[in-house]
Amino acid sequence: MITFYIVAFILVVLVLLALFRPFLWKSSTHHASRQQLNAAIYKEELAKLEKERAEGALDSVSYEISHAEIRQRLFQDTSEEDGVAVLGSPYKTMIAVSIFVSVFAVLLYLWWGSAQQIAEGGAKQQVAQQEVEKMVAGLAAKLEQDPSNLKGWAMLARSYKVMGRPQDAEKAYDRAGSYLDGDAQLLADYADVAATNANGNFAGKPQAIINRALKVDPNNMMALWLAGTADYTRGDYKGAVQVWGRLAKLLPADSEDMKVIQGSIMEARGKANLPPEPLSPQASTQVIAVSGKNINGIVEIKPALKAKIEPDDIVMVIARAPGVRMPVAIMRGRAADLPMRFVLNDALAMTPNALLSNLTEATVEVRISKTGQAKLEFGDLYSEMQTVKVGASNLKIVVDQVRQ
Repeated sequence: MITFYIVAFILVVLVLLALFRPFLWKSSTHHASRQQLNAAIYKEELAKLEKERAEGALDSVSYEISHAEIRQRLFQDTSEEDGVAVLGSPYKTMIAVSIFVSVFAVLLYLWWGSAQQIAEGGAKQQVAQQEVEKMVAGLAAKLEQDPSNLKGWAMLARSYKVMGRPQDAEKAYDRAGSYLDGDAQLLADYADVAATNANGNFAGKPQAIINRALKVDPNNMMALWLAGTADYTRGDYKGAVQVWGRLAKLLPADSEDMKVIQGSIMEARGKANLPPEPLSPQASTQVIAVSGKNINGIVEIKPALKAKIEPDDIVMVIARAPGVRMPVAIMRGRAADLPMRFVLNDALAMTPNALLSNLTEATVEVRISKTGQAKLEFGDLYSEMQTVKVGASNLKIVVDQVRQ
C-alpha cells in the first residue's frame, strides 16, 4: 500500500510540473518590439519616397507633404510603449491548481476504489454462493451413497430450505425419518416446506407434522404460528385466536413479532364474531380511574327492516375519533337482543394506545352484519353516524338503512 501511495504522489507531482512549465522555465528567445517593427516599416516608406523624388515622379511640394505625414505617423506609433503581458499572481494560480489536482485525484481514487470493491464484493459473493452450492451438492452425493445417515439428510434439508429450494428440502426431510422426532424446530421447518409445496394448504401431511412438533415442544413458536395459520386457513378462527394467543404470551411485549401476532389475533377475533380482547389489569385500573368516560344508550331497528335480519346476525356499536377510520371501541351483540342496551368504554378498546377516555367527542354508529366484518358490505343494515360528547348517556340509535 505504501508503494502505491509513493507512485501516486510522483504521478501527481509530474502532472503539476507539466502544468507549471511556463511559469517555472521561461523562454530566453527575444522578439522584436512593436516600436522596432514600426520604425523599420516607416524607414522603408521614406526610402521609397526619396527614390520617387530622385526619379522625378514627385515634385518638391508633394515630397515635403508626404515626408511630413510619414514623420508624424512614425512619431505617433513609436511614442507608445509596448504592451506587457501581465499575469496577476502566478504563485496563487500554481497553489490553486495544485490543490484542485490533489483533491480531484483523491476523490477519483475513492470513487473508483469503492466501485472496484463493490464489483469485487459481488464477485466474491457469487463465488461464495457457488462454493455453498458445490458443498451442498457434494453432501447430497455422499448421502446417496450412505442413505442411512439420517442426521445428514436433516442437514441437507435445512440447507435446501435456506437456499430457497422447498421441494428438494421436503424430499430430504422425508428421508431424515425418525431423526426429526425429537426436534420440534426441525419438525416445524418440515411442516413449513410441506405447506409451501402444497400452495399453503395445511390439510393432511403439514398438519400432521405440526402436531408432532407441538407434541415434542408445546411452546415451539414456529409450530404455534403454523398451527394458528392452519386453523385460520380452514376457517377455524376461534382456534386460531387460541393458538396465536399462546404464541403471544411467549413473545416480547415490544417486539415487531408481537405487533404482527396481535394484528392477526384481532383479525381472527373479528371473523369469529368474538368481542375485543379484554385489556390488561393495568388498563382496567385506568378505566376505573376515568369512570364516567363512556357512552351509553339503546339500539333499536326500524320496524320495516326487522324482516331483513336473522337472530344470529351481529350487531356492532362502533365508536371512532372524528375523522379517523380506526375504531376506539366496539361492542358486539346479537340481533335477537334488539332493542339492545349498550355501553362503550375503554374496556372495549381495540388497542391500549387508542382509548375512548382520551377523546372529548366521538362518532357513534351501529351496523348489523351477517359476517361480523367491520367493513360495510352489501345487504348490511346501518344507522346514521352521530357525533356526541364522551360521557353522553341515554342515546337512542335507530338502524334504518340498508347497504345497497
